Amino acid sequence: MSTQRKPSIVFVHGIWADGSSFSKLIPALQAEGYEVIAAQYGLDTLAADVAGVISTLARVSSPAILVGHSYGGTLITAAGADPRVAGLVYIAALAPDADETSQSLQAKFPVTEVFSHIEVTDGRVWVKPEGVACFAGDLSEAEQKLVWATHAAPAADLFGQQAEGTAWRSKPSWYIVANDDQTVHPELQRFVAKRMGATTVETNSSHVPMLSQPEFVLEVIRKAAQSVQEAMTA
Repeated sequence: MSTQRKPSIVFVHGIWADGSSFSKLIPALQAEGYEVIAAQYGLDTLAADVAGVISTLARVSSPAILVGHSYGGTLITAAGADPRVAGLVYIAALAPDADETSQSLQAKFPVTEVFSHIEVTDGRVWVKPEGVACFAGDLSEAEQKLVWATHAAPAADLFGQQAEGTAWRSKPSWYIVANDDQTVHPELQRFVAKRMGATTVETNSSHVPMLSQPEFVLEVIRKAAQSVQEAMTA
């Protein structure tokens, strides 16, 4: 690798979202010379979603940093075992261990408010319109309506599925804790960040700091990228 080459950045979205949830981050990173792509997948099975992330890695140069939000943290934990991945950035994200699922990890902490505002229909989990405030309450009303209108509903059993790979045990990790999160409990976030030994920062945001505080999130990604670049060229 050239000493000047920056790592690629692959964004990995959560449930009730798609790759556009990183729309406030991607243009800035592209303007700074980063190769960036957002993985897209169906939220049907964990195995298929992990495969989708691994497949997306083939579209960019190595080494790559995986940036996972929410359920995307479960995906980068598994897909990050790929040798092309040099670092992991978690945004208010799940990060199960080898013997955990997304659901069993969440069950260790209090139930968050968003789960009082969901409904399961046709095997998918949908957020009710009033529930978006628990997910993205620090966005403007117009932005909250957009988040709700574009949310992608996961299969109802998705969080109970397991995948091989625990990348945070061997790859450098960074973690953004969202202190005002009503979707993934902040104490869960602090627990997994400490467990993985991540470089951890906290901010007073909802579950979507990449939308409400994009510059804060960008700075963490930049620092992760710089660290990975330095390690690869040492």
